[in-house]
Amino acid sequence: MAGNSGELDEFDRKMLAVLRDEGRITVTDLAERVGLSKTPCQVRLRRLIASGVIRGFRAAIDPAKIGMDHVAFAEVKLSDTREAALKEFNAAARRIPEVEECHMIASSFDYLLKVRTANINRYRVVLGERISSLPHVASTSTFVAMETVKDSWS
Repeated sequence: MAGNSGELDEFDRKMLAVLRDEGRITVTDLAERVGLSKTPCQVRLRRLIASGVIRGFRAAIDPAKIGMDHVAFAEVKLSDTREAALKEFNAAARRIPEVEECHMIASSFDYLLKVRTANINRYRVVLGERISSLPHVASTSTFVAMETVKDSWS
């Protein structure tokens, strides 16, 4: 990150592009790929991590190979959208492991949830027992993904 301004410079952006695809690359190889020596690259990497630009490193797991390739998107409409109700819903949604993503939406509904389960039967249970029971849920509507063409791991 250039100077103290908090803005990313060309080297930071190059590093992030490489790390996005190759999170396990060595610092030596990363430095070579972006045109820096090892020490400045290490300093920049530490700064990107400390500042929260890089939130972490994790394994990209193939959901189909672990039997979790059913994806559904649930639209959720709340009965109450005051700040306290939103915070309560957000906290409870974070505790459902099958909910991979939860986004507040500016639309005719309030939230869009990406839900990953083993199959449609398991999704039905998660929807009926967990999502529909979240605080202030008035209604839900489901869209089932037939094929994942692109996601954050591909």
